[in-house]
Amino acid sequence: RHAVQQKLMRHNPAYDMEGAVQKPETEHRPALELEEIPLLLERIDAYKGRGLTTLAIKLNLLIFIRSSELRFARWSEIDFKSKLWVIPEQREAIENVKHSTRGAKMKRQHFVPLCRQALKILKEIRQLTYEEGNEAELIFTGCYDSFKPMSENTINKALRKMGYDTTQDICGHGFRTLACSALIESGLWSEDAVELQMSHKESNSVRAAYTHKAKHLDQRRLMLQWWADFLDENRYEMVRPFEFAQKQ
Repeated sequence: RHAVQQKLMRHNPAYDMEGAVQKPETEHRPALELEEIPLLLERIDAYKGRGLTTLAIKLNLLIFIRSSELRFARWSEIDFKSKLWVIPEQREAIENVKHSTRGAKMKRQHFVPLCRQALKILKEIRQLTYEEGNEAELIFTGCYDSFKPMSENTINKALRKMGYDTTQDICGHGFRTLACSALIESGLWSEDAVELQMSHKESNSVRAAYTHKAKHLDQRRLMLQWWADFLDENRYEMVRPFEFAQKQ
């Protein structure tokens, strides 16, 4: 375009390429339908594997953060008093652990309000993995080494043992889709609040700067507590999000 404007070329050859290169299709991770939540909760409760794995699955379902954000989490990120988890842009490296510096995917702090149920689970996990003087201070430690994080395959492996096909039915990442679907269907929450909690990239840079600054934290606290209570309501029979919203 610059060369054409400077009269160095008669036309822009790039125009002829329009449509020749296809954008890569977005990869959608498998996720259950909302109607299948009661069975999922039943299978999680019945899981006979490592206790820490069960707690990791339960917590991830409640706060629906990404795999690396969960696995590489440190106790110093949790503020029990303010009931908030602040995932940093980047974490300290763990020796011989690939990608251990990964923090929040959007390269800025991600704020995760902690509902009652999430706080209870974190306190249970603390009894299992917190070690005074352990510099790694990992929340989700490996099976054999408390200085190494839980394997990236742990949650999906557990889901497979529960009878799910993690390529077709549900995977750990699919918890995010499940939560997003319920929050939107409820009609209770603003799009900004949902998108911020999902930690999705905002295409409009001006809007992104504003929404990040505002953070909608109070609404997000209510939203995550609503999601946790919605899951509890679905333990025995399916309740649609919009139906549960009417009870609030």
